Amino acid sequence: MWQHYFCATNGNMKRLSEIGVGRRVKISSIENDDNLIKLMEMGCVPGEVVQVEQIAPLGDPISISVAGYSLSLRISEAESILVEDFV
Repeated sequence: MWQHYFCATNGNMKRLSEIGVGRRVKISSIENDDNLIKLMEMGCVPGEVVQVEQIAPLGDPISISVAGYSLSLRISEAESILVEDFV
């Protein structure tokens, strides 16, 4: 059973794994999977603004800025984070 942890959205959601370097986005929801608690403990919570800092040459992992520090995520982890444009 899939479960999401939501924040108010404007309907333009993408997966964090689809966001390009330098873009700032707001976390809208996190799909409930094996990494949910780990991601939330690292600051990836709905409503938090993140920025994609780097993407490895082969696309995995990616580095994001969240809650004042840099965090590396596997693509599989980034795919479970739904984001929307930060205005």
